[in-house]
Amino acid sequence: MVMRFEWRTSLCAADFPATAYETLRLHVADHTPFNHLGWLCAAEQALEKNQCLHVLLGWEAEALRLCLPLVSSRERFAGVPFRVLRHLGYPLADRLALLSLLGAEGMRDALMLIRQRLPHALLQLNELSEPAGEESALTDWMARSSTAERRLSCRVPVHLISDADQQEVSGDPRYKLRRARKRIAACGAQVRRITPDALSMPTVLQALQEVESVSWKGDEGVGIFATDHSRQWIQNAFTALAAQGLVRVVILELDGRCISYRLGLLEQGRLYDYNLAFLPQHADLGSGRVLLEEWIRWGLDEQWHWIDASRVSLENSSHQLHERMTGQLEHWRWSFYSWRPSGLLLGLGLRLWYCVKPALQKWRAQRAGKPKAANTCATQPATSSTTPGLAPRRAS
Repeated sequence: MVMRFEWRTSLCAADFPATAYETLRLHVADHTPFNHLGWLCAAEQALEKNQCLHVLLGWEAEALRLCLPLVSSRERFAGVPFRVLRHLGYPLADRLALLSLLGAEGMRDALMLIRQRLPHALLQLNELSEPAGEESALTDWMARSSTAERRLSCRVPVHLISDADQQEVSGDPRYKLRRARKRIAACGAQVRRITPDALSMPTVLQALQEVESVSWKGDEGVGIFATDHSRQWIQNAFTALAAQGLVRVVILELDGRCISYRLGLLEQGRLYDYNLAFLPQHADLGSGRVLLEEWIRWGLDEQWHWIDASRVSLENSSHQLHERMTGQLEHWRWSFYSWRPSGLLLGLGLRLWYCVKPALQKWRAQRAGKPKAANTCATQPATSSTTPGLAPRRAS
C-alpha cells in the first residue's frame, strides 16, 4: 500500500487527527504516558520563542502509521550554534516509544523527508524504550548518517507486583522501613493517597511545588517546578493527564500540610514514579521509602502490575526502587548527524571527543588521586575515580 506523508505545525490544532493518533499510540508496544497527546500538547504550549514544532505524519489509506513531532532549535556545542532536531517532550519526558508502525522502506522515506524539509546538523531522540529482542526501526538511519550513535541513557529499575508483596520485605530494607515508620508515627504524620482530577490537579501541584521549592531540588534548580517554562509544562500536562485518570500521588501529611510526596503516572497497570521531594527539616524521617512502599500497597489493592522508576541516572543511581527491583528497562539515546557541512563538523567533533576522553579522564583521575595519596601514605597508590555517568536532566 502506498504511503502518504504530511507535515503539521501543531498537535493542538482543532483539525489534528487525535482519534487516529490515539489508535496508533495504543498499537505501538511500550507506549507511555509521555506519548499521550495531553502531555505532548502541554510540551508544545511550553515551547520557547526560538523553538519551532514540525510534526511528520505517515498514512496508509486512512490509518495513521507514523507520528514524529520534532522541535527545531539552535543549540551551542563548544560555543558554536548548530541546528538540532529533538523529539517533542525533551527534557521532561522520562520515557518515550517511537510512534511508528512503518517498515524499513517507510522509515527511509521519512528520514529523507525530514532532511529535505528541516535541514539540520543533528537529529537526536532521547529516552526511547524498545521492545526486547526486536530490531529498532531507527537502525537503518544510522547507516544513512555521516555519524550516528546509539547510546544507553539509563537502566531503570522496575518492580513486578506479586503476592509476595503482601508480606513484609526482607533484609536490610525491612529494618530501614520499620525505622522510618516508627519515626513517622512518633511525629504524628500520616500517609494519604490522592487520585486527582482536572479540577483538583492545580491545587495538588501547588502543594507539591511548595515542598520542592524549599527542598534540595529547589536549592539546586533541578526540580520539575524549577523554572517558569517547566512549571507551565507540568501544570498543563498533569492537568490533561488527570482528566484521563492517569495521575496518582502519595503524600505524607503533618498537621494537614504536605511534607513529602511521590508523584506518578499510571497507565495500563504500570505506575511511573515520576518525581519526589520532601521538606529538609523532615529529611530524617525516611519518608521516601515509606511512600514507595505505599505505591506497592496501592498497586496490590488495585491490581497494578508494575512500579517503575520513571528515570534514573546511568550510574550511581540512589533511587530506592533498586532495593525492591525485580528487573530493569533500558532507555536509549539515538543521535543522527547529517551530511551537511554542519553535521559533518559536529560528527567529527564527537569522534575526536571519544578519542580524547579516555586520556582526559585518566589525567583527571591522576590529578584527583595525588592529594589523596599525599594525605594518607606516601607508598599508597592513587585510586582512580569512576568514569562519571550521564547527568540526569532532573533529579528523580
